[in-house]
Amino acid sequence: MPLTNNDILKKLRVALKLRDDDIVEILKLVDYPISKSELGAFFRSIEHPNYKPLQDQILRNFLNGLIIYKRGPKDKGPGQTPEKKAE
Repeated sequence: MPLTNNDILKKLRVALKLRDDDIVEILKLVDYPISKSELGAFFRSIEHPNYKPLQDQILRNFLNGLIIYKRGPKDKGPGQTPEKKAE
């Protein structure tokens, strides 16, 4: 049986010793706010009536946020110009 996105998030949470608060904070780093109750639905068993499958977009945002959470924000290297803000 292949791993689902829910399984991947569960395994990362255990391996990195993350609490729900940490995961909410990680997703905020990439401007993806999520509530604890919505997050809890991803960790329920598939038979539970409130189970929710984890979308690819949420897992992708979590992984991008995890990079920032562990390494810090990306610095602009030499030769790179700062992004221009829309006026």
